[in-house]
Amino acid sequence: MADDNLLDAFWAVSRQLRKATRQGMDPLGVAPSQARALRMLRHHGSMRLGELSERLRIAPRSATEIVDGLQERGWCVREPDPTDRRATVVVLTEAGQDIGRAIRRVQVKHAEEYFAALSAAERSELSALLGKLTAAEG
Repeated sequence: MADDNLLDAFWAVSRQLRKATRQGMDPLGVAPSQARALRMLRHHGSMRLGELSERLRIAPRSATEIVDGLQERGWCVREPDPTDRRATVVVLTEAGQDIGRAIRRVQVKHAEEYFAALSAAERSELSALLGKLTAAEG
């Protein structure tokens, strides 16, 4: 069945990209879960742990563990929420911003290398098709 082949091909591409990115991040000493949290905080700014866990689609306890790891590395801090002093927000430090930018450079480099097998027109078409699929989910 064509859909089975498409599904298998999609997962194979996903695995290859994750593997290349993970290998590229090894020298940075960043776990994939930490990279996702850093990306989310860089993109959306400071947020409460509950919001971070929702955006990452993980359990609140897992988000706490990830943030603990980021905080131990000096990549984020917890600060009082300016709108509710009883709550805290997670804020990236300058070092967190720096490592987030380094991670993004690794990801972009590996994506460029991986997708170089496609012509510019094919990359554009693939991007449009993937955009259509992600928009249909929401």
